Amino acid sequence: MSDLLANLNPEQLQAVTLPPVHALILAGAGSGKTRVLTTRIAWLISTGQVGPHGLLAVTFTNKAAKEMTARLSALVPVNVRGMWIGTFHGLCNRLLRAHYREAGLPQAFQILDSADQLAMVKRLLKNLNIDDEKYPPRELCHFINAHKEQGLRAAQAEAYDSFTQKRVEFYAEYEAQCNREGVVDFAELLLRCYELLQRNEPLRRHYQDRFRHILVDEFQDTNRLQYAWLQLLAGGGGKVFAVGDDDQSIYRFRGAEVGNMREFERDYAGDNIIRLEQNYRSHGNILAAANALIKNNQDRLGKNLWTAAGDGEPIRAFEAYSDLDEARFVVDEIRELVRDGASPTQIAILYRSNAQSRVIENELFTKNVPYKVYGGLRFFERQEIKHALAYLRLLTNPDDDTAFLRVVNFPTRGIGARSLENLQAAAHQTNSSLYNAAASLTGKAGQAVGAFIRLIEGLRQETANLPLPEMVEHVIERSGLTQHYRTEKEGQDRLENLDELINAAASFVDDEGAIGEGGALVSFLTLASLEAGEHQAGEGQEAVQMMSVHAAKGLEFDIVFITGLEQGLFPHDNSVNEGRDGLEEERRLMYVAVTRARQRLYISCAQTRMLHGQTRYCTPSSFLDEIPDTLLLRLNKRAAPEPVYGTGRRSTATRYEESPAPGGLRIGQTVAHAKFGVGVIVATEGRGADARVQVNFGGGVGMKWLALEYAKLTPC
Repeated sequence: MSDLLANLNPEQLQAVTLPPVHALILAGAGSGKTRVLTTRIAWLISTGQVGPHGLLAVTFTNKAAKEMTARLSALVPVNVRGMWIGTFHGLCNRLLRAHYREAGLPQAFQILDSADQLAMVKRLLKNLNIDDEKYPPRELCHFINAHKEQGLRAAQAEAYDSFTQKRVEFYAEYEAQCNREGVVDFAELLLRCYELLQRNEPLRRHYQDRFRHILVDEFQDTNRLQYAWLQLLAGGGGKVFAVGDDDQSIYRFRGAEVGNMREFERDYAGDNIIRLEQNYRSHGNILAAANALIKNNQDRLGKNLWTAAGDGEPIRAFEAYSDLDEARFVVDEIRELVRDGASPTQIAILYRSNAQSRVIENELFTKNVPYKVYGGLRFFERQEIKHALAYLRLLTNPDDDTAFLRVVNFPTRGIGARSLENLQAAAHQTNSSLYNAAASLTGKAGQAVGAFIRLIEGLRQETANLPLPEMVEHVIERSGLTQHYRTEKEGQDRLENLDELINAAASFVDDEGAIGEGGALVSFLTLASLEAGEHQAGEGQEAVQMMSVHAAKGLEFDIVFITGLEQGLFPHDNSVNEGRDGLEEERRLMYVAVTRARQRLYISCAQTRMLHGQTRYCTPSSFLDEIPDTLLLRLNKRAAPEPVYGTGRRSTATRYEESPAPGGLRIGQTVAHAKFGVGVIVATEGRGADARVQVNFGGGVGMKWLALEYAKLTPC
């Protein structure tokens, strides 16, 4: 027993050895929560308080469940394979398999994954003759799952208008079809299990009596139905040991309710709250920055991370002129770090939006730095990008059968597999491309394929004289890709990637100089193919890790770069527009990003960033203001101009100093000049009588450096 508890700190020991009570363990980032959970289970078993089959442990991923089981098997001499340790869905599946009759399911009921569910919804829409453009299948899947996660059947769903009423009616039809086929989707597993326990008192009492100890990992990520399910199981006197961190609740878009922790404190835990604040991952300056950030959120349960490892290095802050300049800085810094002995696999580049990866990937590719995209695809391999490129390929070569098959029915045009088989047979007989064989199709299929051919021909004519970025933007819009992804639950990320493809086209033209427009598209498509097919690090090869902040949760690295810290990007406009709740979730996301770093942390932003192929002038993220200056090391930009402006917040120049500015001018501000007309301030330097600004007047005037003492610029 002494060996089991030997290396726990006082708070961990207190949590592990609690008597049988409801308890809330506030486990900060890097505080050893998995160790506490597994040691608690081992301690309960070793002291004879519960048998291996008398407790239930819930995790959020199968990976976490396997890790917990592996650790536990090393701590206690029992067979852990039969223990009830798993995800919510896995445990509910196990219970429903054991009681399928009571649950109203066939013994061999099948589970629909997300692709299966989408296919069923599409099939049902067709059978019911419902317009899938007005009621997109993916949006209906989201509607159904969201209601199930709230514990609401179709009969309980509210309809505020005729459109929602139609969706509710479809939900009812979907339920009936699933019951006819004897299948359940993922959301149904939990809801069906909850309903079974709720209505079947003998069964409920059996499991309440059996599971005297219920342990929950990542409690901050529970949704409303998951919490209700736990309450049912604990209703007979079982004790819930909930471990979580409200400061790391970042999945509100998936239904997670950070308020469940406050509710659990009120309903169950009472005074049994233990804070695990000693961090075993990061140096002190990194933790101090995280603490300073998160204290700005209201209604926290509250904790303050600390470490015995010392302050470590200051946080390195860099402001770039542009997103390209930011990417160059990050990659050049990584090359220096690797030359100095750092392991590439211990270096991570984080970004708020997946679309940001494209510029950084391009620079890594150019500088021959191996990298891997964690939890996602490299930019030119993403579904929406490959779709857009397929349309563009057909403009240059309509005989490209691969591109044709990729998008002929995407977005959906009612062209089925049988029609495509007939088309391929016709093409084979005439030894022609699918595009040229399209005229051979008759009937409804012929009309649908003919409409697609006319779309491509129309796009070719409409884009013939457009510059490359405008051509790409036009094709993305007219092809229907934009409208399609607007209807997806998480389509915003795909739309941002499509915007970034337009930026890639604009950057390509800038880099390549004057090329004929026909040649520009072919060259751009060649570049996309090369970047998609090469340079992803091979299995086992050391490589820099790239990922979104969401994907980084649960991971840690020696060196972390957090990029794109600009207002509207991080925090993201979509979240900020939701009010305080949205902004606070963004701040929690920033907190997660900061606490991924063990030894060295870089934070960077850019004054300008490409959006829709146009330059957007950016304001530094408000989160930068929340990190104390004493924790930061300002990295000077190469040949950086001095700041001359102040806006009541830290300036966007290298030193982030608040300095009074003549006329209150700032980068990104539109101004008027008596001779040159209207322009935008893009750079500043000097102070007082020596202050001057660089203004882009566009047209035939271009960039001008103007002394503020004489220029008499008027803000517009």
